[in-house]
Amino acid sequence: MSENEDTDMIVALDIGTSKVVALIGEISSEGRLDIVGIGKYPARGMKKGVVVNIESTIESIQHAVEEAELMAGVNINSVYAGIAGSHIHSLNSHGIVAIKDREVSEADMDRVLDAARAVAIPADQRILHVLPQDFVIDNQEGIRDPVGMAGVRLEARVHLVTGAQSAAQNIVKCVERCGLDVDDIILEQVASSFAVLQDDEKELGVCMVDIGGGTSDIAIYLNGAIQHTAVIPIAGDQVTNDIAVAVRTPTPFAEKLKINHGYALRQLAPEDEVIEVPGVGEREPRGLSAQTLASVIEPRYEELFSLILAEIRRSGFEDRIGAGIVLTGGSSKIKGAVDLAEEIFHMPVRIGMPCNIGGLKGEVTNPLHSTGVGLLIYGVGQQAQGGRRSAYESRVSNENLWERLKNWFNGNL
Repeated sequence: MSENEDTDMIVALDIGTSKVVALIGEISSEGRLDIVGIGKYPARGMKKGVVVNIESTIESIQHAVEEAELMAGVNINSVYAGIAGSHIHSLNSHGIVAIKDREVSEADMDRVLDAARAVAIPADQRILHVLPQDFVIDNQEGIRDPVGMAGVRLEARVHLVTGAQSAAQNIVKCVERCGLDVDDIILEQVASSFAVLQDDEKELGVCMVDIGGGTSDIAIYLNGAIQHTAVIPIAGDQVTNDIAVAVRTPTPFAEKLKINHGYALRQLAPEDEVIEVPGVGEREPRGLSAQTLASVIEPRYEELFSLILAEIRRSGFEDRIGAGIVLTGGSSKIKGAVDLAEEIFHMPVRIGMPCNIGGLKGEVTNPLHSTGVGLLIYGVGQQAQGGRRSAYESRVSNENLWERLKNWFNGNL
């Protein structure tokens, strides 16, 4: 078996609330991302995107990774991991620096991004991403890549994403206990947007909603850059729980009912369809109409889409989302989700599938795998920018340096 370091293998680990997915990708001779290994296993130690049981999470990761390794015929050493959960917060920030030698260099870019990230955040949070929106040189706005341009003053507008220190550390701990390194930790909706959004949608304005098992993750793009992110703690697991309680059936059967017979809009459910529902314990199975099942599911999806609409309005971008809404994630696959969403949002809605990939394409062209494929695409970009040096480790060490400098200044004032 070969090592992934020697074969340009990139590995994504999507640690979700309901499932752990490991994807192994490589760059083909044509420069396309080919999926060569897939491993899936139910997540047993996660709740709303956060680790709540380390041993169970480690076991799920190991099973998913081993399955992917077996399929690809390689041993993997490091992964790009996703992170989600209600602990995620975001804000837009702004930095200004003087341009050295009157021409913008990479060092000036680094300095202005450092200036933009110098904001007060709670002690238990850490900065996960500094995502540039645009740059300004001497009041000239809308610059995407300022390197090499002449000027005196450089400004950067960025979107900062922060997450709980403990949540990130627990993910790293679980991965490392499986004998793997973490190349970087990426916000899951940012990863998903790499896989399912088109460039023209990002320019025109689009809201992507990744509806998973435990959380629904929102990312709004405008003028080609990310403008707003948010997390809503309602998703597919709540729908499954509603079904289990309403029709009195065990949760695993409720999940199957949702996937195989569920409709997010009652009027689309066939009137004459009757589903056999297993009873709890030793009770006899009984019949349930598809319309009754839909009447349980529809209010929860209506609530979710209403909360998403409220978040879009709160962000101030409702009137600027020209390309509409893109739904992705496993819980977006339910029949009627697009129809109900269009009724609530009053704008075009589509289901986002991972695109521009090869290899085991048929296996991953599914909203369920948007985050995993997006993590691979992010990994390809990181490799292209200078090898496999861990962006996560370098960011942590930079933050530790800032902390030491601040403590030194505080102690010497």
